[in-house]
Amino acid sequence: MGYPLHRPRRLRQSEIWRRMVRETRLTGDALIYPLFIVPGRGVRRAVVSMPGICQLSVDEAVKEAKMAVEAGVLALILFAAPTEKDAQASAALDPKGLVPEAIAAIKHAYPKLLVWADVCLCGATDHGHCGHVLPTGEIDNDSSVETLAKVALNYARAGADAVAPSDMMDGRVLAIRKLLDGAGYLNTPIVSYAAKYASAYYGPFREAAQSAPAFGDRRAYQMDPANGREALREVLLDIEEGADLVMVKPAGPYLDVIARVRAAVTVPVVAYHVSGEYSLIKAAAERGWIDERAAVFESLTGILRAGADLIMTYYAPDVCRWLAE
Repeated sequence: MGYPLHRPRRLRQSEIWRRMVRETRLTGDALIYPLFIVPGRGVRRAVVSMPGICQLSVDEAVKEAKMAVEAGVLALILFAAPTEKDAQASAALDPKGLVPEAIAAIKHAYPKLLVWADVCLCGATDHGHCGHVLPTGEIDNDSSVETLAKVALNYARAGADAVAPSDMMDGRVLAIRKLLDGAGYLNTPIVSYAAKYASAYYGPFREAAQSAPAFGDRRAYQMDPANGREALREVLLDIEEGADLVMVKPAGPYLDVIARVRAAVTVPVVAYHVSGEYSLIKAAAERGWIDERAAVFESLTGILRAGADLIMTYYAPDVCRWLAE
């Protein structure tokens, strides 16, 4: 009788069959590599909580970009950790600051490499929050939005291929779009951190970007991890305001959110495989508890399977090399 009638294992019986019927395909084209830029020259300072990741001076960032390009990476995103910080985030507004300098240097060396610039105030403020702080301790949304738009324009003028606001202030995408367009940067895309959660998985990043808040936390502006429907509201508002790509952050713990967003929008969806996700895999692999390469492939494939088109990940160069083997 041929029982069982249905045998799905027929299409899993060899590596060739598995490759031919694979539904989700991980490629290096989907990956964006984050870099942390610091002052100085010849600086390559290890981030203790993120094995293999370093804070880089601009000249070292150019070397890191060379490594990434040779591995097959198509895009970077830059985060700055300036030494001088103040309440106005002056370092982020400086046309000769770390990010503009790094953008110009990397684009000069590798013109075809896409260089995105993260747009936020936390790394440049002495209080570490993503917006301007009122005397009450609250974050002033509207004045913060004005400054964020100026920061985005500063980075676009330096040659950024995209600006990526990560602050979670209301209305910042529209403000950035208007200022960019008014200054003639109509073709600079906005990658909006549209659904960014107040996550415990950001800890290692805050060491790397030197951006931990000096008081309180960011739950008044980043999203509550318990909310899924709210993510759609945030995403749809940002698209209405002019976002060209939308992001869900973190990725792994929010696969359901990625899937909901993918079903609701037609613009590209980015997911950020964040520092905590990276460091958890690294820590377990260093102890021999998991196969690092297999775990990374499985994690990133799961993010793509959920609906992401692009993934920001610290594993980008490694994955490109592994895929080429």
